[in-house]
Amino acid sequence: MPETVQEATDQVATDQAEGTTDADARSGPTTEELLVQEGDIAGDYLERLLDVLDYDGDIDLDVEASRAVVSIDGGEDLEKLVGPRGNVLEALQELTRLAVQQETGTRSRLMLDIAGWRADRRDELSDLGRATAKKVLETGERARLQPMTPFERKVVHDAVATVSGVHSESEGEDPRRRVVVFPQ
Repeated sequence: MPETVQEATDQVATDQAEGTTDADARSGPTTEELLVQEGDIAGDYLERLLDVLDYDGDIDLDVEASRAVVSIDGGEDLEKLVGPRGNVLEALQELTRLAVQQETGTRSRLMLDIAGWRADRRDELSDLGRATAKKVLETGERARLQPMTPFERKVVHDAVATVSGVHSESEGEDPRRRVVVFPQ
């Protein structure tokens, strides 16, 4: 099986030139297969990182919503890889995406979670988004939230969208970009 997107593309071109009739060979890897490949590359990169740091952790690979998802759980030192407000986690996610991009030649939308931080933060932000939306409904006044990362803003926007009678928008420039909830 090809190990990079370029190898897969080269294999498809070779199969077509040779007149291979195998449907799988002609069509190349599926989107899901490419996302699994991204997860594998990211998992290998993160495993080497954990080895260098001498941290324990179990790496789990998945595909959700057309995105590779990599989770690291189980180690005592993993909180250090999350950092304050997830800053270290965000940086590691970008480094992991770059490692995948270097290997595949395409930009990755991979999502990294460490020690369940992102999952916990998602729940917390969903509650905040719904509570803010309800407050805006009651008061009729817009509400501006604290600056957030793109991940955090998306979670809040999704939560606000579940409440009728309000809508949300992002304003400002990163890193001070924030969600504003308006009555309709």
